[in-house]
Amino acid sequence: MKYIIAEKVFEVLPTACVGIVAVKGVDNTKSLPQLRELMDRNIALCESRFEQIKVKEAPDIVPYREAFRALGMNPNKFMCSIEALLSRIAKKKGFPTINPLVDLGNAVSIQHHLPMGAHDLASMKGDLEVRFAEEGDTFVAFGETETEVPETGELVYVSGHEVRTRRWTWRQSEIGKITEKTTDIFYPIDGFTDFNQEEVLAARDELAGLIKEYFGCEPITGFVDKNNPEFEIRF
Repeated sequence: MKYIIAEKVFEVLPTACVGIVAVKGVDNTKSLPQLRELMDRNIALCESRFEQIKVKEAPDIVPYREAFRALGMNPNKFMCSIEALLSRIAKKKGFPTINPLVDLGNAVSIQHHLPMGAHDLASMKGDLEVRFAEEGDTFVAFGETETEVPETGELVYVSGHEVRTRRWTWRQSEIGKITEKTTDIFYPIDGFTDFNQEEVLAARDELAGLIKEYFGCEPITGFVDKNNPEFEIRF
């Protein structure tokens, strides 16, 4: 399968880029105390940082809010996933353990202040695309069973007509969520070539290294931007 960003997306977000990590054959039932330690350490660092600054005013969050506005979305109503995640931590609400693959993605996301998705590759119906929603697209919100219809022109992650993430990096679907039964996973790490590309690449490489260390699996990595809008996921 391929991961593809549609050409029209770059007309609105010309510097959008995504770091890619994908892995197959993971045992997502493992007990990894070192992963909880990593998560707790990164949470503590974030709590300390955001004692003096509001998350939405942080320099590494502002570009995502501006991108949401460029896409016609109010970032106060539809919050980028990393802003929502860091806001929870800043309020010292802690963060629950979900499962190893999700926890690892969250730990790296928190450390680098980058939005990161997590998609079950086995559930994909063809390629995974980032494009504007069209007629026939459907979405089932995380934890729900009812089907929603995204607004036409809304930026989505989609496989076939199954929307996996609404409003770019706002909310993921119940379809394709990561569970203990997940063995094949795809992580996209969203950023901007003119702002935090090096951070995206660092997070990508760190995530890939930790997957190899913790799970003994060899992930594949990639990168897409305006000049290279497709990446083939081939194990």
